Amino acid sequence: MSNFDSPRRSVAFIGSECHPFVKTGGLGDVMYALPRELVNLNCDVRVILPRYECIPAKYQEKMVYRGEFYMDLGHTGRNVYIGIMEYIEDGVVYDFIDNQEFFSGAKPYTNLVDDIPKYCLFGKAALAVLNYLDWIPDIIHCHDWQAGLIPLYLRTTFATTPVARAKSVITIHNLRFQGIYNIPTIKYWSGLPDFLFDGSILKQGQDDANMFKGGLAYADRITTVSNTYAQEIQTAEYGENLDGHLRYHNTKLRGIVNGIDYGMWDPATDKALTVNYDISNVLEKKPEAKIALQQELGLAVDPGKYVIGLISRLTDQKGLDLVNAVIPELMDGNTQIVVLGTGDKVYEDSFRAYETAYPGQFAACIQYDEARAHRIYAGADSLLVPSRFEPCGLTQLNAMHYGTVPIVRETGGLKDTVEPYNQYYLSGNGFTFDRYDAGLLLGAINRSKTFYFEDRYHWDEMVQRNMAKDVSWENSAKQYKDLYLELTQW
Repeated sequence: MSNFDSPRRSVAFIGSECHPFVKTGGLGDVMYALPRELVNLNCDVRVILPRYECIPAKYQEKMVYRGEFYMDLGHTGRNVYIGIMEYIEDGVVYDFIDNQEFFSGAKPYTNLVDDIPKYCLFGKAALAVLNYLDWIPDIIHCHDWQAGLIPLYLRTTFATTPVARAKSVITIHNLRFQGIYNIPTIKYWSGLPDFLFDGSILKQGQDDANMFKGGLAYADRITTVSNTYAQEIQTAEYGENLDGHLRYHNTKLRGIVNGIDYGMWDPATDKALTVNYDISNVLEKKPEAKIALQQELGLAVDPGKYVIGLISRLTDQKGLDLVNAVIPELMDGNTQIVVLGTGDKVYEDSFRAYETAYPGQFAACIQYDEARAHRIYAGADSLLVPSRFEPCGLTQLNAMHYGTVPIVRETGGLKDTVEPYNQYYLSGNGFTFDRYDAGLLLGAINRSKTFYFEDRYHWDEMVQRNMAKDVSWENSAKQYKDLYLELTQW
């Protein structure tokens, strides 16, 4: 059946960031790509965002005024101004909530003292805007803690208003950030009824309220960005103190892995690359991309070398302590390593030191450079993603789409998207290790290296298998659409 035979549903996406307006991480990519894909699946989509002062002027100038109203805010005794500015692109309507007092500043997030009032206002205003515009969605899809109060508002403050007919879904992109602050402060800014501040809904510990916890309790469905992560967050190791709460609500929990945007990530059309290629000519062209990368980064120019890429925030979460520990054992004259990213000073400094110690073999690009990242995906043979935890992970998907073999730890979305190579069945997409251990990471890299040098025919088969794998958003969007239909059966 064609996509437009599928029943039509309307969905309001509510979250704190969205490419290209404002983005600090993966959430911004999802808020951009998933609505666009849902439009193709016969969904009517609006994205509701704060109108941050830091959104670039070229977007601000194109926003159209849609109305304004005043809204009471919590127990502040104040009526605050809410303006609605609209921007439409590729069939998606973006409504920006305008309030200069709350959304000023050079960055979207500042600190919890300022962010708690900001997102109490945002959650309530988002629902008020839907009522004001008389656009009542079938589904309200909330993202991360900044939208955590929306499912609570929907069933209390807004229970007798038109928007209350919507079902709510909340997605966990990063469970580490939860919006935790003392109860009086969140009561003051949210105005939510007292009964919500008990232990099974908002209360955490003796004195605190947790905005994300409340949203998880009241949403009709909870999703997170891979199946494995959905299981992991119900354990003490990964649950960030909400594992018991998530076990209690596990009947409404689903894992749906993210995709990548083929418009932005396609080696055949990627403008950042010096050499473009597709699955039909990757075996001839990828060595050329490697030579171009070696020249760009001052590495010894030799397409016969095994080039390992690492594109990451340089933090413990990303497994950088393991990488740091094994580099000397990898530098054997046949191997080159390229690191791109910024983060903890200890890693920035040690990678710069390795660049000095291994001239022509190790390149440390301590920067955020999107175009160079694309060229590393194209020019490297393999990509390291040895994360301590990884809800979904996009770098391994980008790597596979560019014909680069991922070497990953079996956690979260990495486990769901990378099938370990099996030499007997000649199957799999990459190399994996399970326990968080430097020796196991070294073993996985060495297995990949042996395979690359000793069985290039089957290595090349894996490269083509990875490029043929569907890691697009279309696949994921269909699962979200199915979830929306399951919630709204009429």
